[in-house]
Amino acid sequence: MAGKNERQRRQARERYRRQQEERFVRQRQVRKRWITGIIAVAAAGLIAALLVVFLPGGSGKNASASASKSPSASPSASASASASSSASTVAEPAHHCTYTKTSPASRNVGLPPATPDYTASYQATIKTNLGPITVNLLNDKATCTVNSFVHLAEAGFFNNTQCHRLLTSGIYVLQCGDAYATSTTKLNCSTTSNVGTGTPGYQYTSENLTNATYPAGTIAMANEGTPISNGSQFFIVYKDSTSGLNGSSAPTYTPFATVSSGLDIVQNVAKDGYSCTYAQAGGGVPKKKVIIESVTIKKT
Repeated sequence: MAGKNERQRRQARERYRRQQEERFVRQRQVRKRWITGIIAVAAAGLIAALLVVFLPGGSGKNASASASKSPSASPSASASASASSSASTVAEPAHHCTYTKTSPASRNVGLPPATPDYTASYQATIKTNLGPITVNLLNDKATCTVNSFVHLAEAGFFNNTQCHRLLTSGIYVLQCGDAYATSTTKLNCSTTSNVGTGTPGYQYTSENLTNATYPAGTIAMANEGTPISNGSQFFIVYKDSTSGLNGSSAPTYTPFATVSSGLDIVQNVAKDGYSCTYAQAGGGVPKKKVIIESVTIKKT
């Protein structure tokens, strides 16, 4: 009897040991699947993050001119500057413009008129703390862009704003037109700052891109990498940047004005360089502060 009881106890211990081993194996398999799932999710997140950073016009911060966040991408002209996924080349001057509301606006001044004065000639004077910059607006080639710029200027959108971004290598531009960068804002290239992301509360389609070039004296719109992401930010080219802005692709930034006097002001700012670097957008805050005090429009 004692031998039988001992055998039963041994068998019971063996069953318990096997049950423990099976439980351990199951737990290890569960942990393995759990860890594999976490790794897969993390890898997907990393890939998504890399795409956001490295695709043209990707990062929303510091929307620029590589003059957006860095000159981003935008296709060709549209007589109505209508919001669409692609822009079609049509004859200018445009007789109708479509501006699509967005939010938030860095400074809300309403929408431009839908019917531009396409027969007019415009000259703008950008009064800065360093002196005036006079420009001729290309109303017969980028009608809806000029219509928007005139509207923003006359509404005081640009008044007391800083030119927040300078690029000095490959692309030679000074970027302005973000009302988040006020005359008193301390610019520091922070990724948590709104500066570089400002819009007027609407966007519209690119124009005047066929065979576009960007020699010194060109003023063009910054965008976020899509044909319909033009807003208020623009850049002044102070040294030929055609190859840098176009690269191996078609032009993507709407040229809408040329500097007739005052380009030396921007060139002198560029000589001083920038004080900090925008990690995602490139370039940095100009060492020499440039404040747009006002923009006045002369119509003939």
